[in-house]
Amino acid sequence: MASGRTPGLGATHCVTKVELTISCENLMDMDILSKSDPLCALYLNTSGSQWCEFARTEMILNCLNPKFAKKFVIDYYFETVQRLKFCVYDIDNDTYDLSDDDFLGEMECTLGQIVSSRQMTRPLLLKNQRPAGHGTITICAEEITDTRVANFEVSAQSLDKKCLWWSDPFLEIYKQTETGWQLAHRTEVVNNNLNPIWRPFRISLRSLCGGDVEKPIKVILAEFACINPKKLKKKNYKNSGIICIRRCQKEYTFLDYIMGGCQIHFTFHMFTIAIDFTGSNGDPRSPQSLHFMNPEGYNEYLAAIWAVGTVIQDYDSDKMFPVFGFGAQLPPTWQVSHEFPINFNPTNPFCAGIEGVVQAYRQCLPQVKLWGPTNFSPIINHVTCFARRALQKNLASEYFVLLIITDGVITDMEQTRAAIVAASRLPMSVIIVGVGGADFSAMEFLDSDDKPLLSPTGDVASRDIVQFVPFRHFQGNSVALAQSVLAELPDQVSSFFNAYKLKPPNILSFSEPS
Repeated sequence: MASGRTPGLGATHCVTKVELTISCENLMDMDILSKSDPLCALYLNTSGSQWCEFARTEMILNCLNPKFAKKFVIDYYFETVQRLKFCVYDIDNDTYDLSDDDFLGEMECTLGQIVSSRQMTRPLLLKNQRPAGHGTITICAEEITDTRVANFEVSAQSLDKKCLWWSDPFLEIYKQTETGWQLAHRTEVVNNNLNPIWRPFRISLRSLCGGDVEKPIKVILAEFACINPKKLKKKNYKNSGIICIRRCQKEYTFLDYIMGGCQIHFTFHMFTIAIDFTGSNGDPRSPQSLHFMNPEGYNEYLAAIWAVGTVIQDYDSDKMFPVFGFGAQLPPTWQVSHEFPINFNPTNPFCAGIEGVVQAYRQCLPQVKLWGPTNFSPIINHVTCFARRALQKNLASEYFVLLIITDGVITDMEQTRAAIVAASRLPMSVIIVGVGGADFSAMEFLDSDDKPLLSPTGDVASRDIVQFVPFRHFQGNSVALAQSVLAELPDQVSSFFNAYKLKPPNILSFSEPS
């Protein structure tokens, strides 16, 4: 089994291993007296047009429809576009070099496309991009991890009194090993209670069962009698109480939700972008403006859109992105708007792909007047409406993320705090990219990593859903920018759905007892 690290990638918050299984059908027959002897090699893109071989499967004799046994195990980074190329060869000799073997076709894609599809079939192409006969390649993805955990909710009823009046019970869970029983977890003590309910707790599957669990395990209202061996001989003795395992379920990971059918909405479809068109950015005609287009036709706003959007678009099937502006005066009335579609079509604010976003931005910029104030709350509340509707479905099928690109000057801080606190209870995250060199202390305050964010009325955010990143800290390194911007998102998605006990949509349900 081939395994390795993607070259050129730095440390990141979200990394897990994905196992890729390869099969092909209808390969070209390059041999005269027998069928082709295929082998598949995987190449990783290191930069530009540079590729390096990562691993290769075994060779299968005389087969045009091979199912390779050897897997590719590759580190998966949500924050990075990982370009892969699968090349199939007919092996004609014993040399390791593949350049002297017949080429049967190749397929190029990203790892994000594979994991979001879970199983992907594509035609094989020749070097000139023409079809390689009728040959196809199928790639199946499966997460490999030993960091999964199980969530438990346990109570007990009618326990024996160990003292004169009460007991102070606690629970111990053991792992079975070759040498005997090993303690895996001990709960807290519930004082003076014969019907205790312990706090929910988590145990890693590695600690609980050595990771030897392939499917979710869930036990609902399974009751076990507590037997005291010393009392078994007593007349009419039944038990010393009842232990009730209210919930025992594997905690799903980010990839469970992606592979299980969850769409990450960066609003109504996938990726909502909100662009700051306020006057503090400067006159777009001036080279000092953050909206000024350089000779190559780019600025910091477009660079941020490209860096994040190229990662996100792999997780959206139709790649239609709603994009809004805020803080500008709009023709023909020149009223200030804090939530307007940059394509000026309120009924269809979607742009086709990141290229469509860039085109719409370039067309919008000369038609509006940069003004103010800088209000975040209207666009946050806009996305919140969709997230609230999604939560009412009681399914882990939609998660919404809003990307705000701004110069850092914010005027509706109290309303924004209230909006974020409300959104923290919904399937939603907010990513803020700060462009320019302004004071971003307000943005860092919203990204409350150290303590929960409070609304003006004292409501506490149920979780941290804001990630702030200053654009200029990355010195034009779009890969590092995307990694930092998106690093917290996988954990935000999985922790939210697990907290609401929502499993991935395509995971088979277990019937509830009546």
